[in-house]
Amino acid sequence: MLKTLAAQIGEYKKVSIMTPIVMILEVIMEMVIPLLMASIIDEGVEKGNIQHIFLIGILMIIAAAFALLCGILGGAFGAKASTGFAKNLRKAMFEKIQTFSFANIDRFSTGSLVTRMTTDVTNLQNAYQMILRMCFRAPISLICAMFMSFMVNARLASIYLGAVCILGIIIVLIVKNAMKFFTQMFEKYDVLNSKVQENVSSIRVVKAFVREEHEKSLFEKALQAVYDIGIKAERTVALNMPSMMLAVYSCILLISWMGAKMIVQNELTTGELMMLLAYCMNILMNLLMLSMIFVMMTMSQASAKRIYEVLTEEPDIKNPENPVYHVKDGSIVFDHVTFRYYKDSEKPVLNDVSLSIKAGETIGILGGTGSAKSTLANLISRLYDVDEGSIKVGGRDVREYDLETIRNEVSVVLQKNVLFSGSILDNLRWGKEDATEEECIRACKLACADEFIEKMPEAYETYIEQGGTNVSGGQRQRLCIARALLKNPKILILDDSTSAVDTATDAKIRKAFREEIPDVTKLIIAQRISSIQDADRILVLDNGEINGFGSHEELLAGNEIYMDVYKAQTQGKESEEGGEING
Repeated sequence: MLKTLAAQIGEYKKVSIMTPIVMILEVIMEMVIPLLMASIIDEGVEKGNIQHIFLIGILMIIAAAFALLCGILGGAFGAKASTGFAKNLRKAMFEKIQTFSFANIDRFSTGSLVTRMTTDVTNLQNAYQMILRMCFRAPISLICAMFMSFMVNARLASIYLGAVCILGIIIVLIVKNAMKFFTQMFEKYDVLNSKVQENVSSIRVVKAFVREEHEKSLFEKALQAVYDIGIKAERTVALNMPSMMLAVYSCILLISWMGAKMIVQNELTTGELMMLLAYCMNILMNLLMLSMIFVMMTMSQASAKRIYEVLTEEPDIKNPENPVYHVKDGSIVFDHVTFRYYKDSEKPVLNDVSLSIKAGETIGILGGTGSAKSTLANLISRLYDVDEGSIKVGGRDVREYDLETIRNEVSVVLQKNVLFSGSILDNLRWGKEDATEEECIRACKLACADEFIEKMPEAYETYIEQGGTNVSGGQRQRLCIARALLKNPKILILDDSTSAVDTATDAKIRKAFREEIPDVTKLIIAQRISSIQDADRILVLDNGEINGFGSHEELLAGNEIYMDVYKAQTQGKESEEGGEING
């Protein structure tokens, strides 16, 4: 794990090395200052030597100034190194997520990934800065101060040693108990962030059903869970400071009491006592810093594991060793395909599906909710891999193709129409980055999107809000279809992507497809029979299995599911028309 995370230091290795170096120089200066102070008292103040006081005072000022400079440089270098480390971590995680298949993403919730890229990386950033600045400085300073104390007076210095041993045991116990709470706390953060993400993305539904109070209560429960576990963690960590303060003041009292007696007995000078007290504070403050480092590392250890999980997650779908970069045509063959979203599921989502589609055919796909229509479409563009059997596009197994190649040649308009913040042209060019305005306009005409775009004040430069909130559902669908057409694919899959479009516009889009892109294989998933009845063939799915496959007339003559849907839709339409006439 450490090796994987350390690899993200990257170009910040130099400042990462410089930070502990300047911090060690600061420690050296801090060790010199008490020696100089003792010299001023013993050789200057007590002997009345003003010249000595003046000379050593100048040296103390120089040492203090140099220590200050080193401290400032250490802070600057440490901040640059830790911030750069965090930047590289977020970049590496984001790039890794881009390689994930849908199955990989399903293993991490959106809220969890957000927490890992924000809170967890921030924890690691703070810990890294603490390690660079204090993890080197504190132990070296503590050891040097302890050594200098023993050089002055071993009997008094043994008090420090005893305090250090006792506090070390206390710190270990605190860290051990706090670790489990911090691990649980980050899991609660995942739930909290997921709740926020779900609420914000579905705010229109929440308001439409007046469920604000319900959502508030759910959020408060998630918030309370974070609070409760956070309190437990902080209570454990809070024992750290009182333990340290007790040790500090106990040591000062003991050394002052014993040192005063030794001065009276001429076993110790006043300067040496002052030097020991200075080293006492140095030792115990550095021990306090070490305890803070342990606490920070305890928190960051849980975060590090969660970041490591993302960085080392192996994508389920990878490029083959020698990928194929050319798709011959848009023919599709399903050969005894079985698929499960979860490998341990007893019942497959698609079960032993076999079918053959010629290049340029228009295939309608019909089925009830949960019949695996969308799953079938996702397998063609290799968003998931089959468990059994194979899918061939252009005569080759989709697993033989370069991922970018197959996904460019199989253009999918998903059920959820997603637009990004930017102009209409910016959104369209997701389909083809270098598309000219003329190409964009042609794609919009095919998708019947030009009708509403040209009525907008800024036409194709109109700004689209994040998620496409400033256009209607039908307009979003048509823009997404136009974006998919710009890819000039060999296969076009419309996954219920004209559901928000009126029947007249739907008919125009289908007519444009027939006339303008006859060589493109078109798979149209729809709930309305009117959207697919003029397709070359229609596939009827039922519980992940093929129930029927044929033309509109063939299915009407012999497929019960298709006949039931057709009757329900046409009778409903006739009754509506009759009602309008009678009215």
